[in-house]
Amino acid sequence: MNASQIEEKLLKPKAGIPVLVCDLVLLVASIFAMIAGFGGGWLGAVLLILGIAAFIAVFIVLAGLKAVRPNEALVLTLFGNYYGTIKEPGYYFVNPFCSSVSPAYDKAAAEKARREKETGGNPSSTTQMSFTRNRISLKTMTLDNGRQKVNDVIGNPIIIGAVVIWHVENPTKAVFNVEDYPSFLSTQTDSTIRNIARLYPYDVFDEGEESDTVTEKTLRGSSQEIAENMKSELQKRVSDAGIVVEEVRITHLAYAEEIAAAMLQRQQAAAVIAARQKIVDGAVGMVKMAVNKLGEDDVVILDDERKAAMVSNLLVVLCGGHDAQPVVNTGSIY
Repeated sequence: MNASQIEEKLLKPKAGIPVLVCDLVLLVASIFAMIAGFGGGWLGAVLLILGIAAFIAVFIVLAGLKAVRPNEALVLTLFGNYYGTIKEPGYYFVNPFCSSVSPAYDKAAAEKARREKETGGNPSSTTQMSFTRNRISLKTMTLDNGRQKVNDVIGNPIIIGAVVIWHVENPTKAVFNVEDYPSFLSTQTDSTIRNIARLYPYDVFDEGEESDTVTEKTLRGSSQEIAENMKSELQKRVSDAGIVVEEVRITHLAYAEEIAAAMLQRQQAAAVIAARQKIVDGAVGMVKMAVNKLGEDDVVILDDERKAAMVSNLLVVLCGGHDAQPVVNTGSIY
C-alpha cells in the first residue's frame, strides 16, 4: 500500500487498568503454580507447565499496555501494516504484537544541537529538533529557523531569520508519508524563506516620495504581509506530512556584512537629500510670504533688483547650516 493512500484510523482500545490488575493476578498465580509443580508427580508436572505458560503470558500482556498523555498520539502497526492511531489520553490495552512508530532519530544531530545550545549559539534548523519517544506530540511547537543569507530581488545579499509556529494535525501522515517530519519541516522552511525573500527588495530609497504613493512591497516595510505569503507557501509544502503551520514570523532582517556599510551610507544620503528638499521648500515659502507682506502693507517699496538681493539673503540665512551673522546697514539701500 502506498504511504500517500493511508487514511488515519482512530482506535478505541480497551481500558488498561482492569487488564493490568488481571495480569498481576495471573503473575501471582503462575508463581504459585510453578512452586507447586516442583512437588513431583504428573500433577506437579502439569502445574509446572501451566505456571511457565502463564508466566510467559504475563509479559506478553504487559507489551499490550500503552499510556498516552494529553496532546500526544500513538501510531501503531501490526506485522508491518498500519493498525490504527490513539489520540485520546489514557491507559489502554491493545494487541500485544502491535508496535509503535516514530520518526527517525538522529543521535549525532541531537548531540550537536545540545552543544550549540549550551554554548549560547543558535542551533541550525536541521539539528535542533529530535525525538526520542515513540509518541507523536500534538502540541504547538516553535521551529527557530536560524539565520540564512539570501539575495533580494535586485541581488543585494541580506541576512534573514524566521520562526515557524506549527503542530502535527495528522500523526499518521507525519510518520508514514515522510521519513523524519521535523527535519522535513525544517528543510521546507529554509527553501520557502529563500524563495519568497528573493521576490522582494529589501527596501526602497525614494525617500522623497510620500509614503502613501509607495505601493511596492519590501522586506522591511511589508514584513507582515510577506510572512503571510511564507506561511501559505510553507503550508502547501508540508500538508502531505500532516503538519499545520499556524504562523510564520520574521525575527531578523539586515543587510549582509559586505554591503551593510555601503547601504547605510546610501540611506543616509537619501535622508539628507529629502531633508534638504523640505528645507528649501519651506524657505521659498517663507521668502515669498515676506515679499508679499512687505508689498501689501507698503512697508518698503523695492524694485526687482532689490527684491532679488533680499530673496538671496533670506535664502542664505534660512537654508544655511550655521547661524547667520547679521550686519547692520546704517546707510541707504540705494
